[in-house]
Amino acid sequence: MAPLLDVSDEVRAEIGEEETQRLLAGENAPGTYDCTSCRTPGDTGQERTSTVLFVGDETAVLAFAHAACIPSQVVPVSEEQLQGAVRSISGEEEHPAPAFAAPPAVPVQPAAPSPGAAPRQAVLGITCGLIIVEEALCPALVIEPTGPVARVGATGGGDDFLPLLIEQGFMPQLDLAAPPSPLAGWSVLLAMGKLHAVLQPAAGGAPATAWWQAHQPLQVSDGWRAAVSRTNAVYVYAGPAGSIGRQPREDLMRDALAKACARGQLVGATMPLAGTT
Repeated sequence: MAPLLDVSDEVRAEIGEEETQRLLAGENAPGTYDCTSCRTPGDTGQERTSTVLFVGDETAVLAFAHAACIPSQVVPVSEEQLQGAVRSISGEEEHPAPAFAAPPAVPVQPAAPSPGAAPRQAVLGITCGLIIVEEALCPALVIEPTGPVARVGATGGGDDFLPLLIEQGFMPQLDLAAPPSPLAGWSVLLAMGKLHAVLQPAAGGAPATAWWQAHQPLQVSDGWRAAVSRTNAVYVYAGPAGSIGRQPREDLMRDALAKACARGQLVGATMPLAGTT
């Protein structure tokens, strides 16, 4: 019996018609698999199954998911991220996820140091957790640089982090009880149950690029993944260096966000999910 596979037009275009037909005939399709979204077992002979193609710079990996979890789609990732996904699929990486975690982040332009001071490297720290908004648990990312951030080429010693984000479409968050405003073109990339990047639109209709990208994909908690599967959106909050801090618990993080909000030091945006959960 042929497997119950869904192959989207974009996946079909990437793998070619010949490979598509082999999959649909069952020649190259697995009988059972671990869903790339919910990570529970699936059976291509018993339930609709989506084909999910992870495409890197030089290679691609075809994975499978319950059609009830996610549709068939192409997920662009970097070659490094793809190799991490391959290790995850093969079971070489098994790490429990804390309630809050902050991986190494991309460097940003630091504010100019005072005369005689050593140059500093500012990085964007990112924390994932759940926040209660409108009486519901919602998936959130909290972003805070390790030091003041200046515009490229600036020579002063100020911190332009929030103005730069507002220019990109983030809005001042005046009330944590309200969802952040949607931000068109931006998205949060998850794949294989791990956080890979925050994507921003590129000029001229080019594919989205990474505004923040994890050095190594960050595995999120089961509760966070379940929440984002329900909403298909992530609340992204950001504050300048020193405004929020690294908080080990979600209640402490909400308190820190509320204080930053009251001081006018918080911006936010609602971003759709890109990739899979």
